[in-house]
Amino acid sequence: MRIATYNVEWFNALFDDQGNLLDDDGWSGRQDVRRTDQLAALGIVFTALNADAVMVIEAPDHNGRRATVPALENFARAFGLRAHRATLGFANDTQQEIALLYDPDTLTVAHDPQGEPTGKKGDAGCPRFDGVFRIDLDVDATEDLVRFSKPPLELSVQTASGRSLRMIGAHLKSKAPHGARDRDTAMRIAIANRRKQLAQAIWLRRRVEAHLTQAEPLILLGDLNDGPGLDEYEHLFGRSSVEIVMGEDGPHGLYDPHARQALRSRLMAMPTTARFYLPHENRYIQALLDYIMISEDLRELSPRWRIWHPFDDPVCWKTPELRDALISASDHFPVTLDIGL
Repeated sequence: MRIATYNVEWFNALFDDQGNLLDDDGWSGRQDVRRTDQLAALGIVFTALNADAVMVIEAPDHNGRRATVPALENFARAFGLRAHRATLGFANDTQQEIALLYDPDTLTVAHDPQGEPTGKKGDAGCPRFDGVFRIDLDVDATEDLVRFSKPPLELSVQTASGRSLRMIGAHLKSKAPHGARDRDTAMRIAIANRRKQLAQAIWLRRRVEAHLTQAEPLILLGDLNDGPGLDEYEHLFGRSSVEIVMGEDGPHGLYDPHARQALRSRLMAMPTTARFYLPHENRYIQALLDYIMISEDLRELSPRWRIWHPFDDPVCWKTPELRDALISASDHFPVTLDIGL
């Protein structure tokens, strides 16, 4: 079985309010890419993935006027994808939902949020992800109230073979220091935002531990927007969000080979899953942001990870149509897990 995670930049801009594809020459949300070209590229990439399930990060918007599930299912129908059924958890107000596109012939999936709902005062334990988490972020003896801008998607999953597992799709994000008028203000805002992201990672880690304590097989996947050596303020906090979510090696730890490699080789080349253009420097920068982490018991099922990087993956590089599609489709590249479920 193949499980994938894929952050699709400005997927929302490719659909109208009825969830129909905008397959025209209008500009997409991606720099210098037409909507018809991005859609064609995404069709090539999703077809090549041929996954049983794709955790779509930055999925089309869900609000009073638009709906994520019909948009994704229309996309899947247009390209004849095997993964043609979609499910959504808690919607957010960022135009970047977290949704799963899956093959109903191989998987039965249900949104199954854990934890208790909270009011405005929050909960200091491990509340439901659409609630409020109380935690002292800066050791001032005053608890802060933390919310997910994009609540993780919690799923109960059963395979056609009868195996049950949990799946969590996540998109952690530290906001840019908007509104800062000088360097000191920008630094203060950036540190505060990173502190909130780490609090979200702690919240997510508590849910992970709850599942692993109950010996529930778990796959956590998505864009954690963080990793060893990625952030200039990392030294202030000691650990990245990735390290917090993964935990330590052992029965209550999660495993992703790319994350482990990055942690071991801070001064050496590491895998990357995203490529961004820096206009002020006239160059591209690459980063490891997307992960598929699995519980220790799932490591016994012959898992194989792959980053579909257009330049680093030999098959992608030697297949010009796929290579070009990966570049046009998004600023992130898919990550897949092949595993004997």
